[in-house]
Amino acid sequence: MTQASDDINVRSYTSQIPFARHLGFEITEFDGGRSELRYTAKPEHLNTFDVTHGGACMTLLDVTMAAAARSLTPEIGVVTIEMKTSFMHPSVGPLVAKGRLMHRTATLAFTEATIFDAQGNACAHATGTFKYVKRRLPTSASSANEQRPPSTD
Repeated sequence: MTQASDDINVRSYTSQIPFARHLGFEITEFDGGRSELRYTAKPEHLNTFDVTHGGACMTLLDVTMAAAARSLTPEIGVVTIEMKTSFMHPSVGPLVAKGRLMHRTATLAFTEATIFDAQGNACAHATGTFKYVKRRLPTSASSANEQRPPSTD
């Protein structure tokens, strides 16, 4: 992770995304169109088969792709426009999600991400399209949820 992006990624992925913080995501790479997040599901994040719930996996993929999209210009935010996910293998134990910015235009980012288990099995894969948006950072923790959501049009 580059030094210049340290403050941006901590502020964005720890402070600004309460759901990602709640799930316990840890960002370990955020640079040059690449991202990596680590996650171990808590018991309450499992499904009835005792594997990581698909919704938690999709959130991990979404945040990983968004991080890859933002890694070249961390001062600009992104919003998810669309996402396609395929589940290939049960997601059990510590997981690593790796994301890549495949292509970008002035306003859109085209990304992909894969979740791997500790044995290196690909568990889930997603592609996503994100829209770049100007970010207005909150002035305090209480103002984070008072902002008007960014428009996707």
